[in-house]
Amino acid sequence: MSSTDAAAVFSILRSKNLALKGHIRPTLEFESGSNDPMAYILTIVFISLIQNAESSTSSMIFMFFRQMIIGGICGFLFGIAGKRINNRIRLDYEGLHPVLIISIMLLTYSITTAVSGNGFLAVYLAALYLGNSELLHKRTIMMVFDGMAWLMQIILFVTLGLLVFPSRIVPFIGVGLLISVFLILVARPVSVFLCLIPFRMQTRIKTFYAWVGLRGAVPIVFATFPLMAGIEKADAIFNIVFFISLTSVLIQGTSIPWIARLLHLSLPANAKPVTPADILLSEPINSEMAEIVIPIQSESVGQKIVELKFPPNARIALMKREDKYIIPEGQTEIKPGDKLFLIAANKDILSQVTRRLE
Repeated sequence: MSSTDAAAVFSILRSKNLALKGHIRPTLEFESGSNDPMAYILTIVFISLIQNAESSTSSMIFMFFRQMIIGGICGFLFGIAGKRINNRIRLDYEGLHPVLIISIMLLTYSITTAVSGNGFLAVYLAALYLGNSELLHKRTIMMVFDGMAWLMQIILFVTLGLLVFPSRIVPFIGVGLLISVFLILVARPVSVFLCLIPFRMQTRIKTFYAWVGLRGAVPIVFATFPLMAGIEKADAIFNIVFFISLTSVLIQGTSIPWIARLLHLSLPANAKPVTPADILLSEPINSEMAEIVIPIQSESVGQKIVELKFPPNARIALMKREDKYIIPEGQTEIKPGDKLFLIAANKDILSQVTRRLE
């Protein structure tokens, strides 16, 4: 039950036309993404202890640290490798870059798992690295993954719906409510305030973090592990976990907008901070874009960008020189082999600009 669902929090706020101040959103996203691997390995550890009573606690602790350390190292290394492969490999079609990143994701998980690491943690860290890096065709990649995320959520909830029988949940309502109250009022606040002791943070922000630990689909998925392992009373565990997740959304979820306003941490949705991902996934830009590599014989070689006298509604958005990306300025000099990423108001203006550079 330790996994939290940041997406549920933001979905509720979005439905109420609210956003959050400061760094609350990225902190909740980081917590949600990083506690899934932890919950996964703890679930596996306790199932192993139940199935193998002779297993020593020390061996379980060793397995825990081995999985986390190997997973962390592999995730970071695959993130670096993924960036270099995506930016250096020459693919004929832009749509192949999301396929390449998906392949890297699958490779990251499989290799990390094969060397006894935590594949979930490795994929999370690799994606975190790639998402904050300069990638070719990053907008296309993010749009594809955004669609995949929605598809996976739909499949997940449909599948979970097939496993749930409301009549089987009724006998566990009492124990489920007791656990929910304990998680909401004791376990979550105590753990949040203890973890945030080293950080200088206002009490109202800590209080908000303590309240928004919504449980989503991940705990329910982990509750299927005892079922698959054939653990005694696994069916009871599954039904209790499902009920706790449901009450978490109903009790905490419905009160999040009110709590955010009470603690003065909410913003109107139209005033929320914008991240690069929000821009990439927003509506298409009403302009034309192109890539061009400067040939040796180009008349623009040796000239500064300001000397090229582009039309006012045309720009060089980005420049790649050797293996480095440069945000060009007016005094930046054009050199042979430079790859320029151009943006213009329409195709005619874009054609004029490319002719000057060829």
